[in-house]
Amino acid sequence: MTGVTSVDSLTKRQTYISIGIIGILFFIFGFVSWVNAILIPYFKIACELNHFQSYLVAFAFYIAYFVVSVPSAYLLKRVGFKNGMMVGFWLMALGAAIFVPAALMRAYEVFLVGLFTIGGGLAILQTAANPYITVLGPKERATQRISIMGICNKGAGILAPLAFAAAILQPTDSELFAQIPLMDEEARARTLDALIRRVIFPYICVSGVLVVLGLVVRYSPLPEIDTEHEPADVALRNEDKTSIFQFPHLILGAFAIFLHVGTQVIAIDTIIGYAGSMDIDLFQAKSFPSYTLAATIVGYLIGIICTPKFLTQLPYGSVHC
Repeated sequence: MTGVTSVDSLTKRQTYISIGIIGILFFIFGFVSWVNAILIPYFKIACELNHFQSYLVAFAFYIAYFVVSVPSAYLLKRVGFKNGMMVGFWLMALGAAIFVPAALMRAYEVFLVGLFTIGGGLAILQTAANPYITVLGPKERATQRISIMGICNKGAGILAPLAFAAAILQPTDSELFAQIPLMDEEARARTLDALIRRVIFPYICVSGVLVVLGLVVRYSPLPEIDTEHEPADVALRNEDKTSIFQFPHLILGAFAIFLHVGTQVIAIDTIIGYAGSMDIDLFQAKSFPSYTLAATIVGYLIGIICTPKFLTQLPYGSVHC
């Protein structure tokens, strides 16, 4: 690509600005992802779902990563990282917009389509954003930068359930939720329609913001990443490699991320349901995911403090005493 800035040509100031932009992206990732902790119990009430059906929120969202991640790599290679991220934002905006007809029809299946679409756009964005953390700055401090991005992500996650709950929940909802099973069919339908339509305005706003952010990132000073060439020493080291399975650190890293994300999703997306099993209603439990996410930040702070002073990210490295 001609006329674009490369990573190697960045000044220190431009590098910091680029890291800041990626930090904002990770904040957005966290905000969009962790709002599911409120959506799961809210949809369960408003769409009259059982436990299995309500947790399809998380399934529809995260299965998009599995489906879209590999195609997103081809997309980024074809159109470039910044154009690819714009496409990712706009795909997320489309997913948020799908919430409007889904709410008007109170059609849970359409909500799942919207969640899958949002997850697909997020998969494109994360496929693009994660490599920037490695290349923007000294390689020996890449783990430190990843920890900082984790704090941006989880910090947004702390705010997301609280902000979304403030937008859709009302102080009288505890009493309303208790009355819904006692209503006749017509009154219950009207009440549930009104409940589910509370998500329309927040998601219209989200959709509009995502469209604008796509344009902002497209015309931002972020450099393009060259995926076609690699340094001579890396090329020499890998010239005899013929399969992805010859890169054990990549395989182990993918497995570690799978476990890392899985444990977080289970802990955060199920905590309100767990509270419900102890007769703590949604209005009271709405802040529980934020407490859980705040606890995860401790691990990221340890990573920032200890890398690379006490811990090395190099292959076969060990703890330095």
